[in-house]
Amino acid sequence: MCCDLKRRFLLLYATQKGQAKAIAEEICLQAGAHGLEADMHCISEMDKYNLETEKDPVVIVISTTGTGDPPDTARKFVKKIRDKTLPPDHFAHLQYGLLGLGDSEYTFFCNGGKTVDRLLQELGAQHFYDTGLADDCVGLELVVDPWIDGLWLALKEVFLLRKEKEDMSNNVSADPHVGHEMNLSSKIQILNLEDEGVRSSDGPSHKLIDINVVASATDTEPSLVHSVPPISQSALNIPALPPEYIEVQFQDTHGEFSCLLFQNPHLSSLIKEGTTFEVPVTKASQLTREDAVKTALLLELDIADTAFDYQPGDAFCVICPNNVNEVEELLHILGLSEKGENFVCIKVKQNTKKKGATRPQHIPERSTLKFILTWCLELRAIPKKAFLRALVECTSDAGEKRRLQELCSKQGASDYTHFIRESNVCLLDLLHAFPSCKPSLNLLIEHLPKLQARSYSVSSSNLYQPGKLCFVFNIVEFPACPTRPVLRKGVCTGWLAELVAPLLHTNKDTLDIKRESSSTEKISIFARPNNTFHLPSDPSIPFVMVGPGTGIAPFIGFLQHRQKLREEHTEWEFGETWLFFGCRHQDRDYLFKDELRCFHENGTLTHLKVCFSRDSSTTEVAQPKYVQDVIRLYAKEVARVLLKESGYFYVCGDKKHMADDVSDAVLDVLSMEMEVDKLEAMKTMAMLREAKRYLQDVWS
Repeated sequence: MCCDLKRRFLLLYATQKGQAKAIAEEICLQAGAHGLEADMHCISEMDKYNLETEKDPVVIVISTTGTGDPPDTARKFVKKIRDKTLPPDHFAHLQYGLLGLGDSEYTFFCNGGKTVDRLLQELGAQHFYDTGLADDCVGLELVVDPWIDGLWLALKEVFLLRKEKEDMSNNVSADPHVGHEMNLSSKIQILNLEDEGVRSSDGPSHKLIDINVVASATDTEPSLVHSVPPISQSALNIPALPPEYIEVQFQDTHGEFSCLLFQNPHLSSLIKEGTTFEVPVTKASQLTREDAVKTALLLELDIADTAFDYQPGDAFCVICPNNVNEVEELLHILGLSEKGENFVCIKVKQNTKKKGATRPQHIPERSTLKFILTWCLELRAIPKKAFLRALVECTSDAGEKRRLQELCSKQGASDYTHFIRESNVCLLDLLHAFPSCKPSLNLLIEHLPKLQARSYSVSSSNLYQPGKLCFVFNIVEFPACPTRPVLRKGVCTGWLAELVAPLLHTNKDTLDIKRESSSTEKISIFARPNNTFHLPSDPSIPFVMVGPGTGIAPFIGFLQHRQKLREEHTEWEFGETWLFFGCRHQDRDYLFKDELRCFHENGTLTHLKVCFSRDSSTTEVAQPKYVQDVIRLYAKEVARVLLKESGYFYVCGDKKHMADDVSDAVLDVLSMEMEVDKLEAMKTMAMLREAKRYLQDVWS
């Protein structure tokens, strides 16, 4: 490739959990093979680029976080381009392409990308390539891969048009027909040269793999470790091998060095989002009976001696470690069991081919290997295709090597979705399935993302319980299956359950026994305020709460707060309150049954409507099974609160199996009570959402 054919473009990424950065790095990796040069920066590094003077095309990869917000790294950027004093032609010179990442399980799908896209358009910027919106619910790669493939032609067209303009300005006195023929000729020449660059062996974006393993004729069903025709007999297009860029050096902590000089960093140093607080767990109780399908726990934290503050409806994050047994298992597979307590130094390799390589910021400069694997890396992360591609080179068995190639190839996209993504396969699952795969430690540090803190809704009121913070969670379980050799509990919920086991006390006569511990365990937390999921500022405004299962958590805080306000301000007018709650069995998992009865009896909760999906009905008339069914039964009342009394509607809980059904039920209610068609009802619903009167706190 001739160096004068190289063309630069600015590549910006805004990431919350590392997805957008990984995709930007893949674009950067592929760019060279297309005769292009990516100047890559995090969007927060505004001292390293300047859109006001940028002449080259700009490519933006941006994720979405929270309730449709741009990631934390993009806050300053968004604030800057949201400035109302900027003229409408501020970015008229700018050409850009944008790839948004999101999850359609959430209401404001890809809203981070959509927000930046809209603001740039309002300031006069022009698309040189259509915006892509990738959905993590079905698999980002379904949009990301073809979007990146199409990006190269779009960029080439930008540079060819620029060259045409330059040639026109340089040949203003020449015969226009000659100029046109020359431009056509140069277009063909550049495209041919760039296609040769793609096919060259110096780092192609995709590599043709010869067939060297044929599936056994007796195996007819595909699995994680086995494929069937046509993929087993196909030539494969696999991603380029990501360049290694991390060097791991073990520190000698003996001899002249004292072990006292080496200490693991404090957990607070791992968190960039804000101030962390180490707080004791003072109480724990099991809210469900032993024979319930799911086990729900309530934990109480003592925040009296901290500056931690919250409102009912807020969320907060728990800093949690990976499972200690899984860490030990990984150390054993890596052959590093004896070095777990050794301190390591992480550096960028000299002469690495990875452009702009830096030490991962979530890895401390010096800490023990066990600390890194326990607190810094997401061992349960679903491996990306680039990681699978890197693991191919660490695998010695030909059959295993071929299968890993298939799983990261274009031809194996459906197998990747089914056997990796949908099966929640993690690194340890892969290493069990492909025993000849022996990755290096530096490879894991390069590819495993940051271990994320887990978010929980507050289930208390600081007004009602000063100095206390409560939250509720189900112990998540991933059962053993063909792709997972053992049952695994959720990273955080499993750890918390084990941590508070001494606090839990079972009694034959009483389900919910609480016992204070003499030696309380502590956990590290930090605030994640919710800007919208709060009680109405005017207490006279009525509201409806829908929270089946652990979705009831924030509403306990709502009701505690409301009860305390009613006690302290007897002269105030308070609007009516509705709660729609549902669970499987009335006698097994009816969370906060006694508390809700008390709220109802003292008038804090005006209407309590419950349903039980797995209990058999003894009445002649079939009882409603789910909260959405009960909402339809009270259509007139719900419509009155929303339409006539300007009330609020809150939904908390599982997005996939509840929140969408509740939304559909409310649409039916609006359509029926307003006597309009579904389209008009949808417009009303959109107005409610826009006015922040239909609010959701949901999870997948």
